[in-house]
Amino acid sequence: MIGVFDSGHGGLTILRALMDRLPAYGFCYFGDHARAPYGARSTEEIYDATRNGVEFLFRQGCPLAILACNTSSAQALRRLQQEWLPRTYPDRRVLGVLVPTIEALADGPWKDFRITILATPSTVASGAYTREILKRHPETRVIERACPTWARLIEEDAPDAVLHAAIGEILDDLPPTDALLLGCTHYPLVVDQIAATLPASVQIVSQGAWVASALENYLERHPEMEQGLARTGAHRFFTSGDPLRVSFLASRLFGAAMNFEKWGT
Repeated sequence: MIGVFDSGHGGLTILRALMDRLPAYGFCYFGDHARAPYGARSTEEIYDATRNGVEFLFRQGCPLAILACNTSSAQALRRLQQEWLPRTYPDRRVLGVLVPTIEALADGPWKDFRITILATPSTVASGAYTREILKRHPETRVIERACPTWARLIEEDAPDAVLHAAIGEILDDLPPTDALLLGCTHYPLVVDQIAATLPASVQIVSQGAWVASALENYLERHPEMEQGLARTGAHRFFTSGDPLRVSFLASRLFGAAMNFEKWGT
């Protein structure tokens, strides 16, 4: 199976895109709902939690794990790849969502746009999006805007009125922009509310299809990894939170029944 890790519900948007693009493969999803959201945590907390989640997926038999979390990808991925994997799991691999997104932004029609990136405070603090986009296209105008409460409210299944107020607080004074990147995988879950707050001319961009395409390309370029993946189409879902509550909310958000198991069982 291919592992998919997120702090909570947000990674379901990536999981859906991966399953649609690669339906023959089995996926093992782990949501660290007990610690969500990650966006306001320290770099060391994010690293430790991400490493523990990835290690859990490895123990379930996943040779490859996708960090379906921008915060983990920005704050933990490089260290995992450069320090932890070579020492502990040299035959396993961990990929993130930032690089496929940045490459798609840099190579697509958005490179000449004014791009606003909405993300967690930790992702914005890393500066990863602005740094990597400008490295490829210095002329691109990039604004990063932190959304401190959005992921938490989505995890809590907050009422629409509360979400609308929180979204308006961030977007009502947004500078003119051509494209809006949802730089947290939670945010596509409230894309309708986001769109209702923006001018119709603003293109809203999410990551799922780009990440799925990048994974497909990765497997084509690494047959030694692809050949080790069982094509069973079977899936498992784990959470560090309350499995009954998570199963109920995740099934509604995912659009299909999901039965989460408790982490460690």
